[in-house]
Amino acid sequence: MRNRDYILLLFVFLFSLISVCRSAAQATYSIRGKVIDKSTRTPLPFISINVYGKALGAYTDSAGNFSISRVPSGIHRLQATSLGYKPLITPDYILTAHDLYVNIDLEENAFQLDEILISIPASFLIAESPVGVRTIGLQEIEKSPGANRDISRIVQSYPGVAFSPTSYRNDLIVRGGGPSENRFYMDGIEIPNINHFSTQGASGGPVGLINADLIREVNFFTSAFPSNKGNALSSVMDISLRDGSPQKQSFKATVGASELSLAANGYIDDKTTYLVSVRRSYLEFLFKALGLPFLPTFTDAQFKVKRRFSEHHELTLLGLGGIDDMNLSDSPKDEDAEYIVGFLPQIKQKTFTLGAAYKHYAGAHVQTVVVSYNFLNNTNTKYRNNADTYPDSLTLRLGSTEQDTRLRMEDLYVAGNWEFNSGFSLDYSQYSNNTFQKLFLKQAIQEINYQTSFGFLRWGLFSRATYEAPDEQFIATASVRLDGTDYSNKMRNPLEQFSPRLSLSYRLVDNLYWSGALGRYYQLPPSTAMGFKSGGQFINKSDLRYMLSDQISTGLTYSLGKQIELSAELFYKRYKRIPLSLNDSIPLTCKGNDYGVIGNEALSSSAQGRSYGLELLAEWRIPEKLMLSSSFTLFKSEYRNSTLDPYLVSSWDNRYIFNVRGTYNFSHNWSLGMKYSLIGGAPYTPYDLDKSSLITAWDVQARPYFDYSKFNTSRYNAFGQLDLRVDKTYYIRNRYMLGIYLDIQNITNSKLLEQDVVISTGSINPTDNTRYVMKSLKRESGTLLPTIGLTFEF
Repeated sequence: MRNRDYILLLFVFLFSLISVCRSAAQATYSIRGKVIDKSTRTPLPFISINVYGKALGAYTDSAGNFSISRVPSGIHRLQATSLGYKPLITPDYILTAHDLYVNIDLEENAFQLDEILISIPASFLIAESPVGVRTIGLQEIEKSPGANRDISRIVQSYPGVAFSPTSYRNDLIVRGGGPSENRFYMDGIEIPNINHFSTQGASGGPVGLINADLIREVNFFTSAFPSNKGNALSSVMDISLRDGSPQKQSFKATVGASELSLAANGYIDDKTTYLVSVRRSYLEFLFKALGLPFLPTFTDAQFKVKRRFSEHHELTLLGLGGIDDMNLSDSPKDEDAEYIVGFLPQIKQKTFTLGAAYKHYAGAHVQTVVVSYNFLNNTNTKYRNNADTYPDSLTLRLGSTEQDTRLRMEDLYVAGNWEFNSGFSLDYSQYSNNTFQKLFLKQAIQEINYQTSFGFLRWGLFSRATYEAPDEQFIATASVRLDGTDYSNKMRNPLEQFSPRLSLSYRLVDNLYWSGALGRYYQLPPSTAMGFKSGGQFINKSDLRYMLSDQISTGLTYSLGKQIELSAELFYKRYKRIPLSLNDSIPLTCKGNDYGVIGNEALSSSAQGRSYGLELLAEWRIPEKLMLSSSFTLFKSEYRNSTLDPYLVSSWDNRYIFNVRGTYNFSHNWSLGMKYSLIGGAPYTPYDLDKSSLITAWDVQARPYFDYSKFNTSRYNAFGQLDLRVDKTYYIRNRYMLGIYLDIQNITNSKLLEQDVVISTGSINPTDNTRYVMKSLKRESGTLLPTIGLTFEF
């Protein structure tokens, strides 16, 4: 079926479905809740609560309770104001199919600065990170065009974040850094892996592990990382989940681009709420539509239970897990598909995280204790010509397990205009690996066959002090972090990983702010590198060090009223102690955007790098009506093998990224979203035709070898893509919600011409019996992909 016929069929189906749905008048519901003092935890009377951007509101009663009736369905924020307290604008809340209950904590403030605070950009709500942070609300999560509600794809629309048009993956390439340099947290609990079929040792994959139905808000840091969240060099993603409803049980079913999900939220008793979801993929059908010959399937589950023992004690339990199985098509439809199944391994993964976060509110102090356990089991298997009935054809058998047991304790103390946060973390990591792999190195086949199993402790100390001027004209934060591990003597001393940070924000004139941040950050090499063995020895142990990055960012932000925000930021990142592959002389941070594993090789912590650039952002938001954003990033990303070598372009040096996206909400619950993304051409390495044609070399990996003497000396053309999304929501009898959407990725069917791949014909060269006869295969990326999705909530 041709693409245009497919789109026409989807349109007919969509509007046929709409026509049989009975449209009702605009549904309205009530928003109820309670407001308490953030420190004393006592109810606050006479607080003004308004639906942001609407003439709807109420005051709290003597018990701190409020109720706002006749609120139209949709996504809303609340604004709370009162003399003696800092005004507050809440995160987004979605009002569908039932009434909403909201808890609001207000912070005491002797100064009345309502107008100043309310007009402050969202990025300034995090004093420790006045630059390089973006807050993502429900409007963008629910209706972002082309993202399929995958949070990693959503942030690819933000300044400094690149995307790859050459693969259907969501790797985070942030400010010229690699996909292994990112960290993820959910309600304060670290989640090492947020993707199905993730690249072990990095972070990306084809589809996200987290069900967007459970997300409340995301803070995405590309600079000035919080000191209590370590081990990151490029970004920290801090995900806040919704709380279950304390007043009603509700259920939601979603049919998306790649999966069917079922979610429920509600209460267990008057002090305990829950969220739970289960998803099952039909990703194999999507990949068939894309013409991809590998067929992944996944199942995942997620839950959150929150118990409020009293106003001073609460406990959150969280779980997230997935099972992945990637099989290869036994009937590839063309030469390109046959080539892909020839080298891609079969992948099976199991991953889960279980965690608990306890909070104690003790007046000016808030103590937090977080305990979690992470597990990842990854299996990769490959036979030459996929002939798994012939043991001698085995070229790769990898089975590895990573386990992390984590403890973090911290105390937050507020004293007037000062805020202090300090604490420690203690982790125990276990890694085991059983690997057999054939490699073609130094003009001969080498067999790597090793088993490893070891554990190591990690520890961290952190402290932060923030000062906020009474008129909020000036905010300053100084913080420090120390990290260490008993993996080796070179990493044991925390003073060797001393990380000072400083951030400042100053209001130059009304609505114009200057902000800056500088700091040093450390990250441990992946366990795959630390656990690699050769000759029965941990050959990387004597040389590996913590990776280091010194970073500085500065920028201006200007707000035009409450709706328009303009910002410009400059950044510079310098890398040291980056692991360098001794096989191909490529830094580990230049790898990780493909399926499989990175880091399981001989390495030396000698490479260096740098990335620097400019980010521009313009946003226009009309509450509940319009969200329009445009960003442009101009940057360079380079590396070198040592201080004696010249800088070369890194694998992430696209030079520029441009995004414009918008969503407009029409009457009768219609919305239209569009996104255009343009990215500069990525550098690439030509193939080594001489080496690739060798029979012994080709039979080992069934794909051409790169000529690393010409690493990244060529560059692809720029690529642009236009995505479209249309949403329609029906509310039936104020008890049911039916949502229908049409999402079309790459509606213009743009194509990117890739490097011709050189493949074996299977015939021996008549003039040299050590080589195959080779041929070239044209390759291109870019696929028009329409999707219809349905949601039903009751």
